[in-house]
Amino acid sequence: MSWIYPLLAHRSIIKLLLFINIAGTIYGYYWYGWQLKETPAIFLAFVPDSPTASLFFVFVLIAFLLRRNWPLIEALAIVTLFKYGIWAVVMNILVYFVQGELDAVGYMLIFSHFAMAVQGILYAPFYRFKWWHLIITAVWTLHNDVIDYVFFMLPSYHMLDRYTPQIGYFTFWLSIFSIALAYYFSIRSNRYKLEIK
Repeated sequence: MSWIYPLLAHRSIIKLLLFINIAGTIYGYYWYGWQLKETPAIFLAFVPDSPTASLFFVFVLIAFLLRRNWPLIEALAIVTLFKYGIWAVVMNILVYFVQGELDAVGYMLIFSHFAMAVQGILYAPFYRFKWWHLIITAVWTLHNDVIDYVFFMLPSYHMLDRYTPQIGYFTFWLSIFSIALAYYFSIRSNRYKLEIK
């Protein structure tokens, strides 16, 4: 697996991923457009989960191109990329089982969100965040769950509405797992660690 890291650290790959993530972020905010129009202003930052996660990663990649680390953004990126990447994969699979079919957009969302989760983890050896960055990220992430499932600002999958309590419970534990994963890959003392050159 170590063969992949020199490739990931290559500036041309980082630039390519930057372009892909900028495009995905723009599309993501567009996808949420109708829901954002109906969202009270106080909740706007907490509704477009996936594009905000990829936006964090856009800034991580920009920092790498500048040969820098922005630790808080890195912590926010790894946790939210994994959490919302896996969340969207699971939700679209649930849509398939509830409806008995999934359209092309659903399959695209599964593929793109799985890739989102993977990229956040793959770049973990290059991150430099500390405990306090992860604590702030944990507060942000769990607060987002409260906004979604107490104030019902979650992404709208109307065909799954009757499962909202179960989805909320799953999402809470996915948040905890994502935070733990960020610790495992980026903070523990014997973690795999690399430099962007």
